[in-house]
Amino acid sequence: MMAKGYQYETVELTYAAVPDAVNEAQIDLAAEFTCAADGSVTEVRGFYAGNGTCMVRFLPEQAGTYTYKVRGLAADEGTLAVEPAREGHHGVVRARGIHFYFDDGTPYYGFGTTVYALASQTDALMDETIETLRHAPFNKIRMCVFPKHYQYNHNEPQHYAFEKGSDGAWDPAHPCYAFWDAFEKRLSQLFEAGIQVDLILFHPYDNWGFATMPQEDNLIYLDYLLRRFAAFPGIWWSMANEYDFCAAKTMDDWHEIEQFIAEHDPWHHLLSNHNGFQYYDVARPAITHMSWQTKQLSRIPEMQAKYGKPVCIDECCYEGNLPEQWGAISGEEMTARFWRATVRGAVCTHGETFYPDEKEIVWWAKGGKLVGKSPARIAFLRSIVESLPAPLEPQASQLEQVMMLAGLPEEQVDRALEERKVPQDFRFFMKSALRMSPIEAARFFACETEVIGRTADDSVILHYYDIQCSCKARIELPGGKTYRLEVIDTWNMTRQTVQQGAAGEVWVDLPGRPWMAVLATAE
Repeated sequence: MMAKGYQYETVELTYAAVPDAVNEAQIDLAAEFTCAADGSVTEVRGFYAGNGTCMVRFLPEQAGTYTYKVRGLAADEGTLAVEPAREGHHGVVRARGIHFYFDDGTPYYGFGTTVYALASQTDALMDETIETLRHAPFNKIRMCVFPKHYQYNHNEPQHYAFEKGSDGAWDPAHPCYAFWDAFEKRLSQLFEAGIQVDLILFHPYDNWGFATMPQEDNLIYLDYLLRRFAAFPGIWWSMANEYDFCAAKTMDDWHEIEQFIAEHDPWHHLLSNHNGFQYYDVARPAITHMSWQTKQLSRIPEMQAKYGKPVCIDECCYEGNLPEQWGAISGEEMTARFWRATVRGAVCTHGETFYPDEKEIVWWAKGGKLVGKSPARIAFLRSIVESLPAPLEPQASQLEQVMMLAGLPEEQVDRALEERKVPQDFRFFMKSALRMSPIEAARFFACETEVIGRTADDSVILHYYDIQCSCKARIELPGGKTYRLEVIDTWNMTRQTVQQGAAGEVWVDLPGRPWMAVLATAE
C-alpha cells in the first residue's frame, strides 16, 4: 500500500478491528516506520477509536520515503511518501538552551493564555472561545484534560474521559470515545489557529475522582492519551497544574509519570510539571523547561543559569477584578509582567478573571470573550519580539554587574570600578552595596525596575523601564557598532525612532511616564 503525507504533519493509518473487551485503552497494535534516507526507525503504538476502528498515527520529521510494517490487531505493510513541509508547518517545538525552536530551526516566541476547563464547556461556548483565540495574540494555551471544580467553575462536562466499571469507579481501560473525539476536535481547531496546546494531564481541583485514581489507572489513561495524541506536532505535556497540591500523589508517583511519558512519546514533546508553591526539579533529564508559578520575575535569569533550560512563567496572576488577589491585577500590570518576562528571554502566560455574571463565565476557566486591556498590548509586544533577528537573553544592569564583584579584595574592586568607568562620587555607594550579604543583595536588586535584554550578538538591545517615569535614560552601547534607537510606549503601543548612528554612551529623552522602553538595533 502507498500512503502520502507531508513533513511535520500527522499521518493516519486506519484499520477495521475490534480489541479485547477487557482493555480497550492498551490494544495490541503497533507499527514501525523506517526512513529510507538514514535508516532511522520509529516505533508507534496504535489506539482504538471506537466503532470497530483502530488507528496508527505517525509524525514524519523528514521528507522522503518511509516503509512501514503494522502488526497486532491489523497486519499491513507499505510505503509512505512524505513531501517537504508546507508553509506554516515547522514541526515540534524543542528546548535549545534557554530558548524554544521548532524542528526546522525557526524560533518559537511563546505568548500564552489560560483556559483551564475549555474542553468541559458547551459546544456554543467552545466555539466562541476558539473564534476569540483566532483573533487574539496568543500562540500557546494551558488547558486541562479533566474537568475542573473550583471557584467560578462548577459546571458538569458533556462527557467524561472514561466509562465507569460495575463498581461505579472510573475505568481508564474503557475510554469514552465521545469525549476523546470531542476533545480532539478542539485540539485540531487550536492547532489550525497556530496555537500550541500545553496539555495539563492532572490537577487537584476535582469533584469526580480523577485526582485520586490509583497509579495503575493513571498510567493506563496516559498510555491511551499518548497513543492518540503524541503524533500531533503542536502538543506539550504538562504533568499537572499545581502538582504539589495533588495530595493523592507522592513524589515517586510524579517521577514514575514523568518517566512513563518520556518513554512512551516517540517524538519527545516538551515536558514540564507546574508548581503551586514548591517548584518541580527542573534539572531532571526528561524535563525540558521550567513551568513556573511566581511573581518573582527578577529571578528568571537565576533559573535560566541554574538549569540551562527555558523558563515559562505560566502563572503570574490574572488581569481582572475578583475578590481574590490572584485574579485582580490591572491590565497595566499584566502587560508589565509580560515585558518583565519577555525582555529576560522567558515566556509569559496571560489569564483573565473578571467577576462573572449569572452565567459564571470567566475566561481563565471557561473561555468566551476577552474583555481586558492587556491582550492588545501583548499583541504589540509579540509584533516587536517576532521582528527581532534572534531571541533575547537577560543582561545584567550596571548595578547588577558591579554586585558580581562581591567578595573580591578591595584593590580588585577599585580596579574593576575604574575599568567600568564608575564615577568617583558614586563609588562609595557601590562599595557599601558590596558589603551586603548575598541574601540581602538579592532582595534589594529584585526591586530594581529596569530590565535589559539583548541578542547573543548584540545586534539588538532592549531596555524596559517599567514603572520608572524618567525624562531621560542613559544607555551604554557595545563598541564596534552603531545603532538606531527607538522609544517604545508599551501601553499606548507606539514606536518612534529618536536617534540614528548612536554609539557608546548615549542619552535618550523619555516622556516622563511609566511603561516605556528603548530598543537599540544595530545598523
